[in-house]
Amino acid sequence: MQEPLLGAEGPDYDTFPEKSPSPGERTRVGAPQNKRVFLATFAAVLGNFSFGYALVYTSPVIPALEHSLDPDLSLTKTQASWFGSIFTLGAAAGGLSAMVLNDLLGRKLSIMFSAVPSAAGYALMAGAHGFWMLLLGRTLTGFAGGLTAACIPVYVSEIATPSVRGALGATPQLMAVFGSLSLYALGLLLPWRWLAVAGEGPVLIMILLLSFMPNSPRFLLSRGRDTEALRALAWLRGADTDIRWEFQQIQDNVRRQSTHMSWAEARNPHMYRPILIALLMRFLQQLMGITPILVYLQPIFESTAVLLPPKDDAAIVGAVRLFSVLIAALTMDLAGRKVLLFISGYAMGWGPITWLLMSEILPLQARGVASGLCVLVSWLTAFALTKSFLLVVNAFGLHVPFFFFTAICLASLVFTGCCVPETKGRSLEQIESFFRTGRRSFLH
Repeated sequence: MQEPLLGAEGPDYDTFPEKSPSPGERTRVGAPQNKRVFLATFAAVLGNFSFGYALVYTSPVIPALEHSLDPDLSLTKTQASWFGSIFTLGAAAGGLSAMVLNDLLGRKLSIMFSAVPSAAGYALMAGAHGFWMLLLGRTLTGFAGGLTAACIPVYVSEIATPSVRGALGATPQLMAVFGSLSLYALGLLLPWRWLAVAGEGPVLIMILLLSFMPNSPRFLLSRGRDTEALRALAWLRGADTDIRWEFQQIQDNVRRQSTHMSWAEARNPHMYRPILIALLMRFLQQLMGITPILVYLQPIFESTAVLLPPKDDAAIVGAVRLFSVLIAALTMDLAGRKVLLFISGYAMGWGPITWLLMSEILPLQARGVASGLCVLVSWLTAFALTKSFLLVVNAFGLHVPFFFFTAICLASLVFTGCCVPETKGRSLEQIESFFRTGRRSFLH
């Protein structure tokens, strides 16, 4: 039988005060009575839509430019591999910047800042008259994608209640997949320059909506802005919700971690264990090959004996991914994170859940820096795979990288069973308490 975590005490950590709210009070605190938290989530994950759209931009564009009559834009195989892969280098740089911006500007302002390189990148690609403009545009949109990939999951997890954090935590991946599907669908209708122009729309809408959304209460408390944090939490939960108990728990946890993580603290297991788990999850997620497959999806179909046109096949893949992530979002808080990691494919498991778990298990004291580090590792891995994918396929055939991806999927099952905790229904403070106290009951 699972032991209750409320009131659990460890050697150096009192999870919650002895007087916890009654079941009725807890229901009022946890119930998603206010739709504003969903609005704030939607505003933020528009950045993930742009990320998914920009990631697969090359899928219909590479075939078009390989047959371009303009000598300044016609791509060779080597140029095509750089055009596809340099996005991931930009994303790695975005993750690196998030290690600073996440805690310096806050989650919300960091997401809004990503709109600047994103809009500039789309403009460069839309007006490109040389290969360097295409590369710079891809790098800038990649930088924006890496920044949002580190900031948005943290923002969403910090504003959501435990009862809906799984569903809301899946929305970044859901919107990224929807962005990719939109690109595939528009690729059937628009020339490649207008695809870049269309990418500007979601960026502008994101900026407009986020201007009216609050920052993360946890971030505000970590900066000593208690009144503003209380106001933000009240707005997110609704005027009729009693937020005193929830605010007190967040405040107590923030006070325990009022300083940035030092190197001495980084050697403590309660710090390095969740960070290491998150890093390995992001590393394995990329080694499964999803990024090169999506970036070169249409060229992959062109090299196979499929019946439908490659553009149609790419759009079908996008629709299936969207449907799968939607199922994950609806079932994650019911089935649990580990169950979906074991029994489902990438789009229902390792796609959305790794982003959610990263934002859930990272300690508040290191959350901004560690989330950026995870994105940096993730996209450096993606660059290595994406840059080498076409070279390996041309030298050894399409089956070789796919055998490698299969082996990684099997290894990830072992890692999930041994290392990944179940976080369904737990507050962020309870999850952090587990890593501090080592309470094994939490895992079952």
